[in-house]
Amino acid sequence: MSLLSHVKYEHLVAGISGGVTSTVILHPLDVIKIRFAVNDGRLHKTPKYNGIINAFTTILHKEGVKGLYRGLTPNVWGAGSSWGLYFLFYNAIKTHMQKGDTDIQLPASTHLLAASEAGLMTLLITNPLWVVKTRLCLQFDTSTQAYNGMMDALVKIYKTDGVKGYYKGFIPGVFGVSHGAVQFMVYEEMKKYYSHYYNQPLSAKLGTIEYLTFAAISKLIAVSVTYPYQVVRARLQNQHYQYQGVLDCVKQTWRYEGWRGFYKGLGTNLIRVTPATMITFLTYENVSHLLLTYKSSQLIT
Repeated sequence: MSLLSHVKYEHLVAGISGGVTSTVILHPLDVIKIRFAVNDGRLHKTPKYNGIINAFTTILHKEGVKGLYRGLTPNVWGAGSSWGLYFLFYNAIKTHMQKGDTDIQLPASTHLLAASEAGLMTLLITNPLWVVKTRLCLQFDTSTQAYNGMMDALVKIYKTDGVKGYYKGFIPGVFGVSHGAVQFMVYEEMKKYYSHYYNQPLSAKLGTIEYLTFAAISKLIAVSVTYPYQVVRARLQNQHYQYQGVLDCVKQTWRYEGWRGFYKGLGTNLIRVTPATMITFLTYENVSHLLLTYKSSQLIT
């Protein structure tokens, strides 16, 4: 069977549902994480915060609730489409590798390969949305805002930098595909061993606690291994500072901040992405199971 025969819209819908739900709930932490990540101590107009709570209260005081939700629209579009496409591509590739039988157990390396391929395909489509989200999140000076929303940012970035402006940070994003690959590999391996231990089919629905636990552990491992690329990517997308590419960004970060510079915003990121992943995966697993079960019942009747 061809790869296209394994594409199921249920995974797209379920992935979008999970991504949008977690993004709306936790977006303020994403704003704070990005501002921490781009602060290299050299650009004076970049706000400086003394911890997560100070950042939250300062933004709320100076910019209001709106400041905590800057970049929400492209973030919702980006997260929804990214998770939807990722789950769509990943499940199609994985099922193709299983030759259509979702209960066939695959080795960890195969899960890693499937997740990497899905990540690259998703990144090509969604990178422009992440550029816009980053720039909107970094509009900390309310008197000199460059963009009036997502569409305005898309138009102005194109006028200024052309199509290549939409793909700033793309190269570290490619390296970042390893993040999703590691996460999905760990998640799938835990599900596999759990199903094997309890002697149940690999495709069987698990409980809420299992999904939440596996999602949290897989995300913690993936973040710990791959976080530096997110800092480099955010800095390349920052409209307030210019680097001559990925290597220049890495060299300058190391020169002025040392290894700690590559982990700025990590604490905020962990506080945000861990519950976000738990919400996303739990929503995805339940919505996809519901849709696929409904589809099967319709085919039977």
